[in-house]
Amino acid sequence: MTTLEELGLLKMDFLGLRTLTVIQNAVQLARKKQPDLQIDKIDYNDKAVLDYIGTGKTEGIFQLESGGMKNFMKELQPHSLEDVIAGISLYRPGPMDFIPQYIRGKNDRSSITYDCPQLEPILAPTYGCIVYQEQVMQIVRDLAGYTLGRSDLLRRAMSKKKAAVMEKERNTFVYGDEETGVPGCIKNGIDEQTANKIYDEMIDFAKYAFNKSHAAAYAVVSYQTAWLKYYYPVEYMAALMTSVIDNPTKVAEYIYVCRQMGISILPPDVNCGIYGFSVDHGAIRYGLSAIKSVGRPVINALVEEREKNGTYRSLKDFIERLTGIVNKRAIENFIKAGALDCLEGNRRQKMNVYGQIVDSIAQEKKNSFAGQMSLFDLVSDEDKKDFEIRMPNVGEYDKEMVLAFEKEVLGIYLSGHPLEGYRGIMDKMISAKTTDFQPDEESGIPKVYDGQKVIIGGMITERTIKYTRNNKVMAFLTVEDLVGTVEVVVFPRDYEKWQTLITDDARVFIQGRVNAEDDRPSKLILEKVHSFEDIPREIWIQFKDKAEYSAAEAELQSFLQSASGTSAVVIYLKDVKAMKRLPAAFCIRINEEILSELKKKYGESNVKSCGKSIEKLLKMLYTIQRICVEQITKISYYMGIWRWRKESWQRN
Repeated sequence: MTTLEELGLLKMDFLGLRTLTVIQNAVQLARKKQPDLQIDKIDYNDKAVLDYIGTGKTEGIFQLESGGMKNFMKELQPHSLEDVIAGISLYRPGPMDFIPQYIRGKNDRSSITYDCPQLEPILAPTYGCIVYQEQVMQIVRDLAGYTLGRSDLLRRAMSKKKAAVMEKERNTFVYGDEETGVPGCIKNGIDEQTANKIYDEMIDFAKYAFNKSHAAAYAVVSYQTAWLKYYYPVEYMAALMTSVIDNPTKVAEYIYVCRQMGISILPPDVNCGIYGFSVDHGAIRYGLSAIKSVGRPVINALVEEREKNGTYRSLKDFIERLTGIVNKRAIENFIKAGALDCLEGNRRQKMNVYGQIVDSIAQEKKNSFAGQMSLFDLVSDEDKKDFEIRMPNVGEYDKEMVLAFEKEVLGIYLSGHPLEGYRGIMDKMISAKTTDFQPDEESGIPKVYDGQKVIIGGMITERTIKYTRNNKVMAFLTVEDLVGTVEVVVFPRDYEKWQTLITDDARVFIQGRVNAEDDRPSKLILEKVHSFEDIPREIWIQFKDKAEYSAAEAELQSFLQSASGTSAVVIYLKDVKAMKRLPAAFCIRINEEILSELKKKYGESNVKSCGKSIEKLLKMLYTIQRICVEQITKISYYMGIWRWRKESWQRN
């Protein structure tokens, strides 16, 4: 029996897209606010959403989150879903040639030209550019007299790069074919040169082009994700991060995006957390499944027990109710991740006693099975409290230890970052982030380019020493900033010069030269290093008025002298807008611990660290460099066309 597919009447592609699950989960979360939400009934020409796409803040939006697409959307400034469909169709090898022409035509209709009058009705909706495969089919029908079936055969030949078929069809397109009844362009009043030019453009385009129905389906998904991110940002970002929960690097990237959007990220919690990321009073609650050594069966059992018998009341209650389900390793990781912070005691206290509690419960169950009684069974419920394992009287781990534990079990820093206190100085000093060294998802081209001089800032998290053939020492460093990591290569001469600064956990600014590699993250060749502590800074402390400062002056000066360093301290009186720079005897060293202590004493908003005048000069220099980088990035964006073309020619 002949099938419809064999007759060419039916052909369907099913795409398994992670994004569809993201949309489904985001809608489920959003329905807690708007129960009647139907994603397929939204307004697909919502100006606010289209304007949002045009800002280029499209991280996490399907098909639009790559660096190149962000630039394209900023230039395109879509005004309708049709523009998004066209954008997705154009941003690929072949059609990319038409991007500048498309944008120019969209912004200035008078710049649109057509090779022949017959092209105008076909290409007017796309500002004079060939954008869709359907337009190729319409061109050969209207200009050369092809039938619908034959135009589709030509489209297939072009998309599959069948050179012999395309060359034969060129002759038919230009001159016609009496045998098959195709008149050709010349008989329709189009000269030979123009016809060949049009055919060449169609070949270049059709090699990689979408058909419009395919692009429209993608654009609808893109628009739906943009709509959800615009109107339900917390719900959408929670669903998005759940979809990449097994990829800590991607999760960290999206957490950074959330913080830029003003969305708080809460630690995992056994009393309100679920398998994936969830929404908790306008913030995003970290998913329990991100914790190492905690699988889905454990989480399912934990949530089921909580829903059946109520929230967990203490560490012992948690362990007792999940005995046989969670082991010591899992409990330890729950503690390190902060998932048990909702229970009495700090993380250090819980780490000290959880093992004893597990052993005690196991022994009780063992005795119970054996039918034995203990002294504990004979005392009253009131007296039993005296026999319970108590939390030791110890303070919490320091901030760095807490963050190290989070990194260990979650793969990321969650409650903060070791570099958080340096964010201001890093923003002033660096000219590139570690993410700039990663290849763009669409083009494979990173933001930095080979040979570029850049400055990065971060923490050395790994250092590998190697010996050259001449028995000289060189090093490979992993440097982490607030958003990712990059590999830094230190050759022998530079290692000898800077080895005292490039130690484990050192906070440094590294100036160097980019070493780009095809389809791999770029590296940085080290040239100069500066410690964070060596950069001249000032710390400003604000007081309401002179009376408030006078009351705190003695204690403040005592603290400053105990933290002696090279950074100046400036006192600012808010009521009279007056400042006073303290003498050199009160200069201090600035690090996260000292900043944290001052903010605790005088208020988060009253303590600021900033650069001195030397930074203004450096910032101006790096700003100029950054502008140059942005321009070069745009050039690279269009030069990607040439690279793809070259690779295509080589393959053929």
